[in-house]
Amino acid sequence: MTPAMRSALTPGLLVLILSGGLNGCASAPEQKARPHSQADPLETWNRKVFTFNEGLDKLALKPAAQAYVHIVPRLVRQGVNNFFGNFSDIWSSVNNFLQAKPARGVSDLMRVGTNTVFGIGGIFDVATQAGMERTREDFGQTLGTWGFPAGPYIVWPILGPSSLRDSFGLPLDMAAGPSMAFKDDGLRLGLGLLQAVNVRANLLGASSLLDDVALDRYTFVRDAYLQRRYSLLHDGAPPNPPSESEESVEEPPQ
Repeated sequence: MTPAMRSALTPGLLVLILSGGLNGCASAPEQKARPHSQADPLETWNRKVFTFNEGLDKLALKPAAQAYVHIVPRLVRQGVNNFFGNFSDIWSSVNNFLQAKPARGVSDLMRVGTNTVFGIGGIFDVATQAGMERTREDFGQTLGTWGFPAGPYIVWPILGPSSLRDSFGLPLDMAAGPSMAFKDDGLRLGLGLLQAVNVRANLLGASSLLDDVALDRYTFVRDAYLQRRYSLLHDGAPPNPPSESEESVEEPPQ
């Protein structure tokens, strides 16, 4: 990935990673807790970075997202969501094939073709209306399918919640964005910033929920992120957690 691509892609896709914890806050299933040291041996470092990221969000990203929602009509924002979602479907298709899920991979490709042709470049989500469901696969999930363990929970500056395994998948996930279709550096940067603000705008409700229910925001986001990633790895139907004496390639989160 070239420096120009990195500068353009980072803002938007890193916020997608950051959103992983928030997206799982309201729906993460309960599982038997494990000692924090097993999933989060870097907690001291992680909490410091988490505090830094929250300060940055409060200072810059959240106000920009609130202004975006206030100024941009809902219909236009939905078109932006669909446009970026069309690119995520391309990368999801690639990962489905890498995970030996050809039927899901073909389905994603059909979504992309349908939305690109009949949805005016993906601005309209015609595929969903036609009954083609969206799958959400990334390279971190692919590595998990290949047998790589999740490793410790990590919070990266700006990038937000991750795991050791997901961190290895980040470079490819970051490269597989809408900016890959454009050569102009200014346009790529603009798309990256738009994606970042758009994603954060979609999470305004989730962050308000987090303010209301979480006594310890760090723990809440961490557990939600780990639960969500575990569920995604198993396509929303995770197996029963193994007992503490059993060995498992992918241990369930806390």
